[in-house]
Amino acid sequence: MSVLILTTGGTIDKLYFDALSEYQIGDSVVDRLLKTARVALPFRVQELLRKDSLELTDDDRAQIAQAVADAPERRIVITHGTDTMTDTAKVLAGRTDKTIVLVGALAPARFAESDASFNLGMAFATAQVAAPGVWIAMNGTIFDGTKVRKDRSINSFVAA
Repeated sequence: MSVLILTTGGTIDKLYFDALSEYQIGDSVVDRLLKTARVALPFRVQELLRKDSLELTDDDRAQIAQAVADAPERRIVITHGTDTMTDTAKVLAGRTDKTIVLVGALAPARFAESDASFNLGMAFATAQVAAPGVWIAMNGTIFDGTKVRKDRSINSFVAA
């Protein structure tokens, strides 16, 4: 078993240069996080995009769906910005041949107090044990990707 990690950008890979600067999406930190965690299961990281999820277009989502379809791996983790993660999950819904887990972070992985490592670990584990379909791993919970929403008032994902 091997896991494919597709990176699309989002907060997990954001860089801030100082308190007044705008962010940039930097090189993905996913490979480093998994190596730091000493993940022994084979995995492959493929960068697709470097975008904030609010900037993702229908064409971008089609590119993500095509990458999922083309991948030989049956277990896939997609790093994604949290604002439109559920939109991408809806595009991927209906796949019954692969286990797809979308994951993001509410604070960049480069920040000391980030949820990125924990969320990525949950997503990696979920990809190994969940049934085929689309899942979202956020806030210590695994959600059906079609039955979840981001509640901005509490900055957390909740079942819909």
